[in-house]
Amino acid sequence: MPFVPDFKPLPLKDTNLFKPMVVGDTHVQHRAVMCPLTRMRAHTPKNVPNAKYAVEYYDQRSKSPGTMIITEGTFPSPQCGGYDTAPGIWSAEQIAQWERIFQAIHANQSFAWVQLWVLGRQAYPDTLKRDGLRYDSASDNVYMDAASQKQAEECGNPQHGLTKPEIQQYVRDYVQAAKNAIAAGADGVEIHSANGYLLNQFLDPISNKRSDEYGGSIENRARFVLEVVDAVCEVVGASKVGIRISPYGTFGTMSGGAEPLIVAQYAYLLGELQKRAQEKDRALAYVHVVEPRVTNPFYAEGQGWFKDGSNEFVYSVWKGPVIRAGNYALDPRAALADVQANERTLIGYGRLFISNPDLVRRLEEGLPLNKYDRDTFYAPGPEGYVDYPKFEATSKA
Repeated sequence: MPFVPDFKPLPLKDTNLFKPMVVGDTHVQHRAVMCPLTRMRAHTPKNVPNAKYAVEYYDQRSKSPGTMIITEGTFPSPQCGGYDTAPGIWSAEQIAQWERIFQAIHANQSFAWVQLWVLGRQAYPDTLKRDGLRYDSASDNVYMDAASQKQAEECGNPQHGLTKPEIQQYVRDYVQAAKNAIAAGADGVEIHSANGYLLNQFLDPISNKRSDEYGGSIENRARFVLEVVDAVCEVVGASKVGIRISPYGTFGTMSGGAEPLIVAQYAYLLGELQKRAQEKDRALAYVHVVEPRVTNPFYAEGQGWFKDGSNEFVYSVWKGPVIRAGNYALDPRAALADVQANERTLIGYGRLFISNPDLVRRLEEGLPLNKYDRDTFYAPGPEGYVDYPKFEATSKA
């Protein structure tokens, strides 16, 4: 396993990144957060977390005490899914495996937050059709691209704009999933409202063409997201709830910075979250923002960087903790600058947490990083999952 070439590490031990912080009910010992990382190792057809390797995978990455681990995206119900090898959290079998994962994380004195993930039009329409499920989004027949339209039409599962009762069923799905996660031992849940998935499809005017109270205006497009937030907070407590957003993201053919009102859209959403914190004593644990450095998670580092926008507006509106994610591992000076600039900041690490199970130590001491193998990100089996070595083994090799 080679180190990343031409990378100059920077020891971050004596910076804010290694200061303890309170995040909801979680008292982290440092501010290096493991981002949600889709790994596609769940058992099919039941979407059960991998019984052989998942516990080991999370155990490896939570060894530094006080680490905040946000799990891979997890489906609240079958209708929320559409990928066979991503995990769910609705069945007893799934929940039992998550319990084992949470126990391993807690044994390391670290913390587990489950990301609740609903695909919408990013699902595979033929997979949904096979299981008797709809191909959902904010609006009828507003497809991501020609390929998804062709696939939907050929399998006889055209894109379906949600009815109001169907929206409320999704809200109930989020609620039940959150209850299941907390009952299984999770410290909290993250509502995935980023990267072009269902809630993002309602937020973005490129995918939301509705004319009812869930479409049209900035306020209406945020309604579904806020209903999910309110309902989940009601059952598990706001201090156990976070949310992820990607204002400048274009993955899933979202607008990103091409939409003139994109900052206004997210400033409104954040304002409503802050209003709930102040007026109803319902402060979310955190807001997780994807930086404009990463507009598409499939791009290589630096590719697609939107340099005409910034997430600094988030701090002007939202007054709680902020996790910032976006190619920080290979740019430690940017991580240092952003974590030092505001005491409410944590830094999220993704791809390099895959290839460096001991990433927290390497960040602290300024050690070289293992290079990742993108070809094994979503492959089955242990390769590229639980076989990445710690620093000593790589250094010796």
